[in-house]
Amino acid sequence: MSTMKSVQTGGVDKIEVVDVERPVPGPKDALVRIRACGICGTDVTFLHMGGMPARAHLGGELVPVALGHEPAGEIVELGAEVEGLNIGDRVVVNPQEAPTGIIGCGGKYGGMSEFLLIENAEVGRSVAVFPDTVPFDVASLNEPMAVARHAVNRSEAGPGDKVVVFGAGPIGLGAAIWLKLRGVEHVVVVDVIASRLEKALAVGADAVVDSSREDVAARLTELHGPSANALGQPRPGTDVFIDAAGAAAVFNTVVNSAKWGAKLVMVAVHKKGSEIDLGGMLRSELTLIASQGYPTEIFEVTPELVEHQERFAELISHRVPFAEADSAFELALTPGAAEKVVVTLDD
Repeated sequence: MSTMKSVQTGGVDKIEVVDVERPVPGPKDALVRIRACGICGTDVTFLHMGGMPARAHLGGELVPVALGHEPAGEIVELGAEVEGLNIGDRVVVNPQEAPTGIIGCGGKYGGMSEFLLIENAEVGRSVAVFPDTVPFDVASLNEPMAVARHAVNRSEAGPGDKVVVFGAGPIGLGAAIWLKLRGVEHVVVVDVIASRLEKALAVGADAVVDSSREDVAARLTELHGPSANALGQPRPGTDVFIDAAGAAAVFNTVVNSAKWGAKLVMVAVHKKGSEIDLGGMLRSELTLIASQGYPTEIFEVTPELVEHQERFAELISHRVPFAEADSAFELALTPGAAEKVVVTLDD
């Protein structure tokens, strides 16, 4: 039996690098040698919990989670019935297509491993091929950038719109990039960390606001012009708000800043419910739009990620070798310490 190393949740806020059986592809499967895998906020959530609750018949105890749902790698073995793929192809993965459960999110397999089995490997459904001109670490951004793209698609923002994105993490910055690539006139990014706001300008945001030091509504009025809510109360002329921060304060700020007919797209995961001023929403006829995952966007983004790879590469703040996975997850667990951590697996 061949083994490989794989990262899973250990105790609370800890990982374990374990030896597990290296998967053997069946006739419809592909085996991918992982070369890079990003760390996501969902991984951090599993770490904070120390695993995932098992089903009731297992006693409901926490069970380890194989981590990693942002992998990129190269095909090293192919089942006899797989079409459209070749040994050596570089691929990104749709973690939600795995029949044994979402890769890295409670499924049988995790992408933070030396090898990953792609069950029922099918181009355009479970995998997409990318060219060797794109580094593996940048390719590993495919999954989070699909999340960001879905939020922008849900917003339906057009060229004439003025948009603000709360949260300059990878999803917020990805949303800012997609907004500019679709021709949106003016994009503002709001955060409280100066280095992240600098990064937002570097990837193409038109302006940034430090909400720890500035009045967001006042700055948006300066940037987007004056408007009003349904009662005629002064509001900035912002058309679309995107919440990629997941803080209760964002909702309050948006409700207090929303003009008549504005939209709020919620892509961040809120850890607990927020007190929402429903009367304020009413006075603005604010539309709340939830954005979850990437129903169609997972491989929609791949060609543009290839085309604009230098811009997306700016999102990666730390590249950490697999042998130092402990320190990579420690970075991700420390608030404000890192923007995007990608674990690399080289020769």
